[in-house]
Amino acid sequence: MPNERILVVCQHFWPEGFRLNDIAAYFVENGLEVEVLCGLPNYPKGELFPGYTFKGPYRENHNGIDVHRTLEIPRRGNTSARIFLNYVSFPFFSLFHIPRMLFGKYDRIFLYQLSPVMMSLAGIIVGKIRRIETTMYVLDLWPENLYSVINVKNRFLRGMLEKVSHWHYRNVDKIVVLSDLMKERLSGVSGLPAEKITVIPQACEKLYEEQIVDEDLARRFEGGFKVVFAGNISPAQSFDTMIEAARLIRDEGIDDVQWVIVGDGMSRAEVEAKVQEKGLSDSFHFEGQRPVGDIPRYTGIADALVGCLVTSDLLEATIPAKVLSYIASGKPLVLAMDGEVRRLVMDEAGCGLVGPTEDARALADNVVKLYRMSNAERESLGESGRAYHFENLERNIVLGKLKDFILEA
Repeated sequence: MPNERILVVCQHFWPEGFRLNDIAAYFVENGLEVEVLCGLPNYPKGELFPGYTFKGPYRENHNGIDVHRTLEIPRRGNTSARIFLNYVSFPFFSLFHIPRMLFGKYDRIFLYQLSPVMMSLAGIIVGKIRRIETTMYVLDLWPENLYSVINVKNRFLRGMLEKVSHWHYRNVDKIVVLSDLMKERLSGVSGLPAEKITVIPQACEKLYEEQIVDEDLARRFEGGFKVVFAGNISPAQSFDTMIEAARLIRDEGIDDVQWVIVGDGMSRAEVEAKVQEKGLSDSFHFEGQRPVGDIPRYTGIADALVGCLVTSDLLEATIPAKVLSYIASGKPLVLAMDGEVRRLVMDEAGCGLVGPTEDARALADNVVKLYRMSNAERESLGESGRAYHFENLERNIVLGKLKDFILEA
């Protein structure tokens, strides 16, 4: 429906590289006007991006998208205290935008809910006062997602977190989730009828479909079997599983598996220290944060793409964004994940091997299975995933469903 205006609320937008960027761009491509309320960019390193200070800029235009920023406390150091301050500062300071938004022209409000769930607060309040329909896209289920990063043991605090989280889910009009299991869990929490909750996977940007041969990278990592990880280095990614799998493979006498880690995050220093402690420095290569456009250059040199998660009821119900990007690349996957991911990769797309979360032995065995396959066998797995992607997960297919759900009466 052209000329409708959507207010988008999310803490992270634009230079931080979240997939909201592509969703907002798709809305604009399809004739919608978009305004975004977000914070000062500082993820994942916790430092304000170049060109930003506490003085702003607080108002920008990005490719036709009207961007309003609010003050927030950066995650500097990524300690538990700083993450907590970052989590609460964005929803608090976003409240000061409510008077302005009460007079804005909006037809729909779209809440792109990463962590924390409270980031949606200002959008929910404006929707209630203005009687504008709100749609929440739940990517991080709270409070469970918080527990995968911070071990909260206090029963009173856990009870408060549950009440706060569930309040947000109960006070929106529609919800988008990533899997049937997430829909089942949020149906009871939100009280919404079944038709107001829909399952739509994340869409990966078209650039992940690019198959690039980077000769410089190929020369750098020439020889051996290259296992590539691309994404955030955080506690939820269970790098302990990956490191232990690498040790097991080395102890079996296979010494030419190279683990190429592309990304950054709160656990990077700890992970690098553990790699060194295990004597695996020659096998791991930490490339640091790279522009998103560089990721196909790394997947292009990969023999396999790897991902792990910690054991969590929440994470069993989600399909991480990196998995969808991996599938689009046309390379085989080797994962240590439970639940929905296993069904997608092994049963539906047929594009890789999946073992249980935190099971280093299973991960090592699966890496070795891929290692011992012929190039043709590995290519067949990758091509199967790529075909599934274009039929079911391609960007315009997925975002078209999202747009239609947001706009439907």
